[in-house]
Amino acid sequence: MTLNPQEVLREVFGYDAFRGPQAAIVEHVCAGGSALVLMPTGGGKSLCYQVPALCRPGTAVVVSPLIALMQDQVGALRQAGVRAAALHSAESPEAAAATWRELQAGQLDLLYVSPERLLGGDLIERLAALPLALFAIDEAHCVSQWGHDFRPEYLQLAVLAERFGAIPRIALTATADPRTRAEIVTRLSLEQAVVFIASFDRPNIRYLLRDKSEPRRQLLDFLTTQKGHSGIVYARSRKRVEAFAAALRAAGHDALAYHAGLSAETRSATLERFRLGSGVIVVATIAFGMGIDKPDVRFVAHVDLPKSLEAYYQETGRAGRDGLPAIAWMVHGAGDVPPLRRFIEDSDADPTQKRIEHGRLESLIAFAEASSCRRRILLSYLGEADGSDCGNCDVCLEPNQGMDVTEPARKALSAVYRTGGRFGAAHLVDVLLGGETARIRSLGHHQLGVYGIGRELDRGQWRSLFRQLTARGYLVAAADGHGGLQFGQDALVKPLLRGESRLEVRLPAPARVRRGGAALSGAVTTAAAADSADPDLLAALKAWRLEQARKQRLPPYVVFHDRTLVSIAERRPTALEELAGLTGIGRAKLASYGEAVLEVVRRQQPQA
Repeated sequence: MTLNPQEVLREVFGYDAFRGPQAAIVEHVCAGGSALVLMPTGGGKSLCYQVPALCRPGTAVVVSPLIALMQDQVGALRQAGVRAAALHSAESPEAAAATWRELQAGQLDLLYVSPERLLGGDLIERLAALPLALFAIDEAHCVSQWGHDFRPEYLQLAVLAERFGAIPRIALTATADPRTRAEIVTRLSLEQAVVFIASFDRPNIRYLLRDKSEPRRQLLDFLTTQKGHSGIVYARSRKRVEAFAAALRAAGHDALAYHAGLSAETRSATLERFRLGSGVIVVATIAFGMGIDKPDVRFVAHVDLPKSLEAYYQETGRAGRDGLPAIAWMVHGAGDVPPLRRFIEDSDADPTQKRIEHGRLESLIAFAEASSCRRRILLSYLGEADGSDCGNCDVCLEPNQGMDVTEPARKALSAVYRTGGRFGAAHLVDVLLGGETARIRSLGHHQLGVYGIGRELDRGQWRSLFRQLTARGYLVAAADGHGGLQFGQDALVKPLLRGESRLEVRLPAPARVRRGGAALSGAVTTAAAADSADPDLLAALKAWRLEQARKQRLPPYVVFHDRTLVSIAERRPTALEELAGLTGIGRAKLASYGEAVLEVVRRQQPQA
């Protein structure tokens, strides 16, 4: 019996209604149209091809970049009663042979493959002889050569348009600025496809940025608000990943390191621990992240600036996929910028592409130094205008009006000039504060007129001011790439130095206030979204879910998402009919788990 999209959504996946543009996308693809879909992580991209796959005749082929992602998706689909399988290098020969038999017998609704597997051997030839429902290209931003997750194999996927012109193709990604979108369309031959863009806003994510002072201590302080939660910490180098992971373990956290220098076995084991466990923290370079399907990541922390604002959005989007409250926390400082600039300059890119990447980096710096709503800036960068403040970022939650910093800014510029434009912010701040360092003495900078004239601001405030002067173009990094600061645009610098213009920026509170005050902790937990749920029942449901997941060697969220368990704990259903009406419970899961769930509910009587 053929189901229509609404029936598939309810009967198979357990949802009552499509969200945002999902309905329009599904209708378009079901009718045979191709599409480019831009939808934030957690916005329901997979349903945009999974539902049409079950409505159209034949097998849907899904191109996915990571084995772990394929395993999670296939596991979740099988739990929902969908005939799904994957072909990848981790499959045993026996399992691969079984998948081939099912495929040729028309017994698969969805087949997941990596781009390497699709393009290697004779797979395309064998698919050409079979009835196909559609092609889905997940993580389509991987086709962009200057994107944050470029994979060269994706460049060859244009062959699908040549070989299977009559089969609808749907490319999907969680983030792409306008330039990357155009690149996806061109490289995947999607010129005739309809582009669907959902809102990029993730209102459940709280964006918290801090000036970097002691990143290890700052991270540990932040993590005191996240006990028992799973999360990801990003650092820029393997050495820093190892150091931060060791510090977290020493502080009692279940923390693991992940980077490309580890063996494949170690990386695989780390990913498995993260997928299957709860409360696990992975400290990683950008080698970790793409394709993570774990919905209950409660925080993503950056102890160094990412490569671009686009990369930041993609990485922070791995938090809160279940729609429950989550945190995107980051510390940033002037020292983060020179390595990123050197990375661009040392690349093999042509001058035009380098200018583009420098522009992207400037957008990231401006975001980090902003004195206005973070979310508005982020959405504007992604091409989505929103004139209202979000009320859920550090700028909105910690009002700190801009202050007139004209005189301190003039002192900062004078320090740059008097020291010859060869030194970075750290040394310049030492000079302004009258630091007694050997370097200052050896250079004779203690004899300069600017030595010790900056005691109206503390070290953190001075560093923030230097970053903001750089972000606004008053200062630029020296061309030698060593981090020295020099004057930027004359049209800005000269009027400010002469006192003909004023400068107002938002500076952090003095250190003594930050240490003694009740700073925003960032403590956001699932409890905030589950106030009406019985906590004892919710705990019992999670324990039952963990037992089921362990028996089947599945991540707990593949059995049921937290949101579904919260709904059960709120409603306390007493019959299968009531359970069937809850979100995330389709007919297959109702048949597999319904009676067991009701038994858990019956055992947990509400407190009198």
